[in-house]
Amino acid sequence: MVFKKGASVLKQEDMLIVQQKMIAPKIFELVLQGELVNEMSTPGQFIHCKPSRTDLLLRRPISLSSIDRENKRCTIIYRVEGDGTKNMSEMVSGETMDVLGPLGSGFPVEEITSNEVVVIVGGGIGIPPLYEVARQAHERGAKVISFLGYASKKVVYYVDEFKKLGDVIVSTDDGSFGEKGHVGMSLDKHLPQIKADAVYACGAKGMLAKVDDVFHDHPRAYISMEERMACGVGACYACVCHVKDEKDQSLSMKKVCDEGPVFKTGEVVL
Repeated sequence: MVFKKGASVLKQEDMLIVQQKMIAPKIFELVLQGELVNEMSTPGQFIHCKPSRTDLLLRRPISLSSIDRENKRCTIIYRVEGDGTKNMSEMVSGETMDVLGPLGSGFPVEEITSNEVVVIVGGGIGIPPLYEVARQAHERGAKVISFLGYASKKVVYYVDEFKKLGDVIVSTDDGSFGEKGHVGMSLDKHLPQIKADAVYACGAKGMLAKVDDVFHDHPRAYISMEERMACGVGACYACVCHVKDEKDQSLSMKKVCDEGPVFKTGEVVL
């Protein structure tokens, strides 16, 4: 099904659930299959998923974790936080999910070239969209260094998958796995030895503020904002963020759902 949004076109499909499994407490990996995958290519975009319960009216925005256009499959990773995502987690293989997308602006990876150093910075449930970034960077011959931060060992996931694509530095808040402390502390420790050609980050605002501070003037550093959304297509203005004008530093607003979620460092007020 096709919907008009101004001059652009939105596509909807009842996608087949190929597989769903819990990969950490309350964190699920869901594989979907359908023609809509043909529209997916840019890491950092998201799909708008409709729970199967009829009393849950709003869709849930979930970032794309990986894209397999050859087999027409995409993977999303999400955390159960309310009735909508709980309902999604109860869906099983063979059922279909009403999906709209892909939506939003993603990470620019087409500029990555062979032998460049690409730094990935992810925290918690902000890690999933960065996996496709790392995968595409690795395919382009770049050296990938991933900084992944978690609350504790029990909620660690996808470390082995990232290790197949490059070096990985893991930190946990309580020190139960990897380095002790938040991911920003790992950045302070290791970045002096790294010359990053490109930086991609997604996570909580505190972590993004750290990345924004460190790479404020970097020409190829990007952050992906995590915001609550309603419509997901830029109509309701429920997910606005403040951005700074480069010339006079005046503030304006942009919608995270369609003008983001990816922004350059130094652009968003965090």
